[in-house]
Amino acid sequence: MEIKRDLYLDKLISRMGNGMIKVVTGVRRCGKTYLLFKLFRDYLRESGVADDHIIAIQLDSPDFAALRDPDALYRHLSSRISDTNGRFYVLLDEVQYAISRSELRNPEEPPRLYGVLNGFLHRYNVDTYVTGSNSKLLSTDVMTEFRGRGDEVHVRPLSFAEFMQGFEGDRYDGWDEYVVYGGMPLTLSMSSHEQKASYLERLFVEVYFKDIVARYGVKKPEELGALVDVLASSIGSLTSPSKIESTFRSSLRSDITDATIAAYIAYLKDAFLVDEACRYSVKGRKYIGSPKKYYFEDVGLRNARLGFRQIEENHIMENVVYNELLTRGYSVDVGMVEKRGREDGRDVRRQLEVDFVANQGSKRYYIQSAWMIPDDEKRAQEKAPLLGIDDSFKKILLVGGHHPVYYDVDGILTMGLLDFLLDPGSLDR
Repeated sequence: MEIKRDLYLDKLISRMGNGMIKVVTGVRRCGKTYLLFKLFRDYLRESGVADDHIIAIQLDSPDFAALRDPDALYRHLSSRISDTNGRFYVLLDEVQYAISRSELRNPEEPPRLYGVLNGFLHRYNVDTYVTGSNSKLLSTDVMTEFRGRGDEVHVRPLSFAEFMQGFEGDRYDGWDEYVVYGGMPLTLSMSSHEQKASYLERLFVEVYFKDIVARYGVKKPEELGALVDVLASSIGSLTSPSKIESTFRSSLRSDITDATIAAYIAYLKDAFLVDEACRYSVKGRKYIGSPKKYYFEDVGLRNARLGFRQIEENHIMENVVYNELLTRGYSVDVGMVEKRGREDGRDVRRQLEVDFVANQGSKRYYIQSAWMIPDDEKRAQEKAPLLGIDDSFKKILLVGGHHPVYYDVDGILTMGLLDFLLDPGSLDR
């Protein structure tokens, strides 16, 4: 079963020979290796590139353990690259394995790996692609350590449209699976709940959680675990480190500080497990700051962390819509709209929330997400924040289940969730 990941493959193809190091990031097991070592390598071969001009090294494999030393890696690559024999493509998987803990503890000196990769930037016939599973090692350092010559392609778990390529059934049965198990590619090859649940639970603990604890020297992993549970239980809700600190003190009798909580959240973001959406004042045109919303990169991992006990489709739908917008290349904020009025003879001001403000270049969309709209009262409630916005950008109401696509008298586009997810051009209808 081959799932086409054309969105990411096209990004790699468009960057070929651009003089930069292509950095493919993403949470482990999301498909980075498959993208680079299968789909992209197949494209190179079909384009006429000979196998001896494709140097593929998977640094997380024991077969390449000796090349985790940057000096050995440099010697190996140099021995295989000729200056006069066409272009060579260097594919390095999970390059964090070539960075030692001692190098991480010394922020004054860049890891030796960066020197190796920068060295090949000066070779006119070498095109380099690397993958990694930690944004602190790659995303945040890429512009400084690669001297402005790093180009990131962030790969996410399967979108719903990608998931449906490998799912045997209709879109509604597919959603029932996706909302529980998410988009980690390997789950599509598993047939039972027991297999999928066990895999996702092990993945979270054995691959992600233990790696974070070891990498950052977390002294109280049980508190980090409790924080993950709090974030997983409150997707779609505004929260902050200080608010979480109060929860820890009252419910867990913990003395963890808001500063430590903020650091732990940063670790989870660096591991690509969670992402944050900031609040944005639509009329004031400025960011408000704390509190923020936190979403999981994959809803299956979120559900696994909670033992598949809290699968509320309204909240998970919001998380899926957020991920889909990011996949399509939008920057996404939580919109805040101030509404003034009079109640009981006095002036009142209310803050109404727009679930998502999605921006891409000159485009902007205001989007509300609602699993069910059973009556006119609920529809009016969902539309109120959108009607409080007086600019001309498109306003969209996404509704779960089967729903017709139409514009109402207020110019708001209503669309079913699955129509939105399965049509990459749905926002421009």
